[in-house]
Amino acid sequence: MTNLAAFILSLAIVGVVFEMLRRKKLREKYAALWLIVGVGTLILAAFPRLLTIVAEAVGVQLPSNLLFIISILLLLGVCLHLSWEISVVEDETRTLAEEVAILRTMVEAMPQDSGGDTPASPVSK
Repeated sequence: MTNLAAFILSLAIVGVVFEMLRRKKLREKYAALWLIVGVGTLILAAFPRLLTIVAEAVGVQLPSNLLFIISILLLLGVCLHLSWEISVVEDETRTLAEEVAILRTMVEAMPQDSGGDTPASPVSK
């Protein structure tokens, strides 16, 4: 019964990831990771003895310990990747803020036309 629950859960993970991809709620580079997790869970649910075989081959005493090690390494990889993504976004945000400040300074330095023919500047102070 436990294997059936794990199998259904992994099918749900794969189904949700595909649905989020279809609706463009999840980017492909993140979906690949979740699909690997879902397919890996599907394989382990379908062949529960496989984890024991791999644990014995690697030299881990308990198969659950191997599962925890793999999970922790996966989570560390996700954290490292997301930290890298945040660093890139912070750099882009800083660059954009500097460009906006330069443009605002240039707009404020422009001579004001009192003719009334030009619309008001959309840049607010």
